[in-house]
Amino acid sequence: MDVQETSKLLDEELYSRQLYVLGLPAMERIQGAKVLLSGLQGLGAEIAKNLVLMGIGSLTLHDPHPTCWSDLAAQFFLSEQDLGRSRAEASQELLAKLNGAVQVCIHKGDITEDLLLHFQVVVLTALKLEEQLKVGSFCHKHGICFLVADTRGLVGQLFCDFGENFTVQEPTEAEPLTAAIQHISQGSPGILTLREQADAHHFHNGDLVTFSGIEGMVELNNCAPWPLRVREDGTLEIEDTSTFSRYLRGGVITEVKKSKTVSHEPLDVALLQPRVVAQSSQEVHRAHCLHQAFRALHKFQELSGRRPQPWDPVDTEMVVDLARALEPLKGTEGEPLEEQLDEALVRTVALSSAGSLSPMAAMLGAVAAQEVLKAISRKFMPLDQWLYFDALDCLPEDGESFPNPEDYAPRGCRYDGQIAVFGAHFQERLSHQHYLLVGAGAIGCELLKGFALVGLGAGGSGGVTVADMDHVERSNLSRQFLFRPQDIGRLKAEVAAEAAHRLNSDLLVTPLPYQLDPTTEHIYGDNFFSSVDGVAAALDSFQARRYVAARCTHYLKPLLEAGTKGTWGSACVFVPHLTEGYRAPASAAASEDTSYPICTVRHFPSTAEHTLQWARDEFEGLFRLFAETINRHQQALTPPADLDGPQMLNLLQVVLGVLRERPQTWRDCVVWALGHWQLRFHYGIEQLLRHFPPDKVLEDGTPFWSGPKQCPQPLEFDASQDMHLLFVLAAANLYAQMHGLPGSQDQTALKDLLQLLPLPDPQYLAPIFASDLELTLASAEFGPERLKKLREALETWRMGAPLKPLMFEKDDDSNFHVDFVVAAASLRAQNYGIPPANRAKSKQIVGRIIPAIATTTAAVAGLVCLELYKVVGGPRPLTAFRHSYLHLAENYFSRWVPSAPAIQKFHDLKWTCWDRLEVPAGQPMRTLESLLAHLQELHELRVRMLLHGPALLYSAGWSPEKRAHHLSLSRTAAEHPTSVLASHTRSQASPVPSGAGQESCQAECCACPCRSPRQACQLLFELQQERCGEGREGRPAEPLPSARLSGSSLSVAPAAAAATAPTSGSPAPPLGAAANGAGTGLMWPRPLGPAGWETRRPLPTPQQPWGGGAEQGPRAGQCPASESSKSWAVELTPNSLQDSGQAASLR
Repeated sequence: MDVQETSKLLDEELYSRQLYVLGLPAMERIQGAKVLLSGLQGLGAEIAKNLVLMGIGSLTLHDPHPTCWSDLAAQFFLSEQDLGRSRAEASQELLAKLNGAVQVCIHKGDITEDLLLHFQVVVLTALKLEEQLKVGSFCHKHGICFLVADTRGLVGQLFCDFGENFTVQEPTEAEPLTAAIQHISQGSPGILTLREQADAHHFHNGDLVTFSGIEGMVELNNCAPWPLRVREDGTLEIEDTSTFSRYLRGGVITEVKKSKTVSHEPLDVALLQPRVVAQSSQEVHRAHCLHQAFRALHKFQELSGRRPQPWDPVDTEMVVDLARALEPLKGTEGEPLEEQLDEALVRTVALSSAGSLSPMAAMLGAVAAQEVLKAISRKFMPLDQWLYFDALDCLPEDGESFPNPEDYAPRGCRYDGQIAVFGAHFQERLSHQHYLLVGAGAIGCELLKGFALVGLGAGGSGGVTVADMDHVERSNLSRQFLFRPQDIGRLKAEVAAEAAHRLNSDLLVTPLPYQLDPTTEHIYGDNFFSSVDGVAAALDSFQARRYVAARCTHYLKPLLEAGTKGTWGSACVFVPHLTEGYRAPASAAASEDTSYPICTVRHFPSTAEHTLQWARDEFEGLFRLFAETINRHQQALTPPADLDGPQMLNLLQVVLGVLRERPQTWRDCVVWALGHWQLRFHYGIEQLLRHFPPDKVLEDGTPFWSGPKQCPQPLEFDASQDMHLLFVLAAANLYAQMHGLPGSQDQTALKDLLQLLPLPDPQYLAPIFASDLELTLASAEFGPERLKKLREALETWRMGAPLKPLMFEKDDDSNFHVDFVVAAASLRAQNYGIPPANRAKSKQIVGRIIPAIATTTAAVAGLVCLELYKVVGGPRPLTAFRHSYLHLAENYFSRWVPSAPAIQKFHDLKWTCWDRLEVPAGQPMRTLESLLAHLQELHELRVRMLLHGPALLYSAGWSPEKRAHHLSLSRTAAEHPTSVLASHTRSQASPVPSGAGQESCQAECCACPCRSPRQACQLLFELQQERCGEGREGRPAEPLPSARLSGSSLSVAPAAAAATAPTSGSPAPPLGAAANGAGTGLMWPRPLGPAGWETRRPLPTPQQPWGGGAEQGPRAGQCPASESSKSWAVELTPNSLQDSGQAASLR
């Protein structure tokens, strides 16, 4: 063993996402740490992989045992060529390639006391209990953090001993609270008022804070932490300020995190007095039983010299007997615990304990690696002290489904460790599955690795399709396991497919470099999804998740979904006919599209986020939108006609005030940048103060500059100030890039040039508006004169070379994009006395970077693969499935049964979003008329309207001539392009919302080419109740149900819930839709998407009644007692109408 002392600068680009989780001080400690890892089976490999990816200083491997077939089920660094080689030696080379900054060494001898003293953390996996006790005792005495991790089939354990006095410097993941100061009184005590609303801050009594940036009462700046007390009105009380100077303006308070000290018992004590991590008393008892099961397994190995044989009843009963004979566990006070041993649980553990499973290794390995990082960084609270995790719910509940002795016997193949748990027949079933993996990022890489190890799609008819349009970037390498430095710039889908094939040469992986969205439904359409058995989603956008979930609902495919944010993670499973559907959190929309009032951002910022939004808007307006607009004008020779008043006004400002003359040299770019500095940070502020003087008072006597409005101060340019110089440097380079000119990074030369340049006068100042309403009214006054000026200005640019629009790129620090935004936001913050965000925080906010860490990613991928076992294994009850949620920073682990689908009712009818009508395709020339006749004859539904997207294709209210023309339309636009196109022009359709619909169609649909990609049609139809009369007199009209037909299923929602305005992206209801017959109104259908994955029940047909037994409802053609003629709204995607002999699906 040779562990060298190293001193390395942190690669912030490589670890950028991780830094947002751990912070720079913690990362520096991690980079200098030394860790010993003994045991390189699947669990050890996962721990090693996570530590190396995350930049541990050095990792020493110890495992002299030879590689065997069962290792390959979970150990992804080993292959068939490594059989017989030491696991440590076979793993070292590939581990080292994960991160060139990490030393990966091998220790070939025994673990001695002298060896242990070289390390800060020691991790043991798959070692005998006797060895664990020996090493643990030594580490406890010498202050070495000690961990034990082990998995046995579907059960795992983790133990931590960080010593008797371990100080956690940052116990939580939450960032320190900060708040801008409005006022501080002189008194005893001093009263501190924040700019936020009284109930908006999150400070509590006893919190410690520091002060900075205060003008006037400077005695508080940079003082030792002061305690707070929160008053009833939301103001804060601090210590005596009566002798301090009077407060003037500005300043910020920052919370000081309090450290915590934990005390751990050594392993020998903790074995009898286990402190377990659990969320309930039930979980505590189960954890204690699993603790005894592991002790019994160790005792069995000590007596027999081997582990129990898989599913061997004799070995199993011996383990249960040993568990019964164990010394009872004790409580924290040493008292015996009066708990009943769950022998059935111990028996199940023993039956499958011979197995080695990749998902279990991924889950436990991620948690273990996180505990190692906690020990090194002293950030986040460590486990106290035992964690038990089991996924025994993956086993079939029916005992007859357990593998027989021949089924679980080793095959001498890479899946032997998995066959020992689930059997060879299950393995064969896995191999013939075809799954779609959406996203090849961090979670996608881990999932693809898991698929390769479990053998998903590794058979003749199976496979995995990977869909991702992104390219590999350097910032991906610290957590996206399948990528290496040489892959930077390549398509993620292709690289991931190649890497997965190397992990398992039998795996068939097909890369598709196209994202799943409405524009690619011609790729991911009917034919594609008909070949897919399930979908796994690894996406970082709620919008994308919702879309993928909707497609799974559309095609009745199970969905496995996972997501992470920092040390938070979740994994969910959605099964057609059985579970609820994916629902994004209520805060999802706000988190993805944070916006602020325009006037707040432009003139009255109060937070660093406001200044960053303003700076990002500056970048977009100056270097992208302007160039795109000019280029469009050059091509069309006319001003853009698609801009509304505010957009046109903004463009006019930019054209007339910023780009008067085309630059020819670097000096011209510097002159422009300096002028823009003056415009934004000096003259613009002076103009604002002329409109709203510092002493301005509102009509009610309230000062205008009060509350969140902070009175700004103009800045004076000073090239010696870092941010002043950085802004000019970045702006000049970006301006040069946009005009195709060479830039410069020479700051010394730039300072010399700036000394020679006079400060320019402003060319144009934008009008000031006190509110968004004023801005809207002013924009509405945009008229011909301003349009004429804009046309004249644009015409002067028409003959020049095209400009190069700059797309904001957050991960390239050499392109000046982040430099410009950081400098602009910082200067803006100085104007308003706002504490600026540092560069890393600024980059995260403007780049919308989601904090990410390898450990959380691996954990949720493991949890997803555990649910995969259940989905592939065949029909299971709802209680077998689990949603999972974890927070590694706070040791929170929760798994629960998904909600059952909600069944909706309308009188005696019951349905869910999975219910559907199946319409046979019939003859090749099926017409719209024959489709409507089929619905009426078989289902007694009289269609009143048919829509495709925004186009109305058929209405019962049309004239007979028009109805006759449309009823003769046949299946596809391709067969009848002329007649169909003529029948679907906008003039013949009902009015549609602005921007909706297109005049061409690439999708295959029945009788409608009006939009590409294909959008579900809508059918509005009513139940025929000829035998029931017109309903009951005097009875109030019942709200109508609404339904959506899309792809292959029908979902019907109660009208009361559906009577809402269409959501974004939904077509508006056609004119006349409210008049729907029988005195009832048409309710708007809910938008396509899984509002709930409900159990499917077929709609009534003459042969099949609703429900069964006491719940049986009316057969088709029979009248519910309370029914009159009722209308339903339905969407139709005639996906298969063109395929003779198949069924077209209605949902």
